[in-house]
Amino acid sequence: MMDWTDRHCRVFHRLLSRRARLYTEMVTTGAVIHGDRARLLGFDPSEQPVALQLGGSAPADLATSARIGEDYGYAEINLNVGCPSDRVQNGRFGACLMAEPQLVAECVRAMKRAVQIPVTVKCRIGIDDQDPEVALNTLARAVVDAGADVLIVHARKAWLNGLSPKENRTIPPLDYDRVYRLKQAMPQVPVIINGGVPGIAEAKQHLAHVDGVMLGRAAYQEPWRLLAADSELFGEAPPHATMKQAMAAMIPYIEDELSRGTRLHAITRHFVGAFHSVPGARAFRRHLSEHGTKADAGVSVLRDAVAMVSEAAAIPVAA
Repeated sequence: MMDWTDRHCRVFHRLLSRRARLYTEMVTTGAVIHGDRARLLGFDPSEQPVALQLGGSAPADLATSARIGEDYGYAEINLNVGCPSDRVQNGRFGACLMAEPQLVAECVRAMKRAVQIPVTVKCRIGIDDQDPEVALNTLARAVVDAGADVLIVHARKAWLNGLSPKENRTIPPLDYDRVYRLKQAMPQVPVIINGGVPGIAEAKQHLAHVDGVMLGRAAYQEPWRLLAADSELFGEAPPHATMKQAMAAMIPYIEDELSRGTRLHAITRHFVGAFHSVPGARAFRRHLSEHGTKADAGVSVLRDAVAMVSEAAAIPVAA
């Protein structure tokens, strides 16, 4: 979700669900320790609960970064052991760490010693020629013994040799049953499933086997699905009954950001899929594309774009 789940995206998604836990883009330990922390780690209080996802493999650096994240107010620190990009591999973090479960355990142990908030691990079921039956259990037991509070498992292998990061999101077959078996083998450990889950209805089916479901691309590309999360999964009313109401609620935040020098497009680029399949959605997207990218674009651009969408843009029953 690099370049996707930034703070503007998370503020928007929080207007669609009170209960979903939000995650940052993966931030490397080097960036956290030496970079512009206000830009990289700053978030709006409305986003809570929000987790900071870290990338790294040096236990001391991860401990320092986790402590910094806790001081910033994050509710969880998540270690990414699932990203398959070349840049990540070259930095010795992400999915390649599945080949080094004891190192990952050392990282978790160091982070747990550094913070009071939960430390979680996101991984794949295996990489390359690993046997998922062995690889996943080995990593899971190592990190849980080290203190990991939750396991988030993308139910695909990552092929680090031969597939691009984009191909790794779709070509390796999904194996949800493998994640279910992990939960059966470790019933005391909260297990969250991830990978290819298209919406809330399917999430409910997974919840018969695991403790939680993480939505990635589905939530970003078609955020209207999140309007059903609170009612369908938690039995609570969503923050806003329709996407149009959520857009209206974004206006004060956008106005504040524009006053700080943020460009409108930096925020509205996350709205592209907001009105999927609703009459007027194409006109909405076109208007934002043509006018929202201008240097002087203001909230009137968004208001005019939303006005092009049918009033039938209401909450889906089961996204």
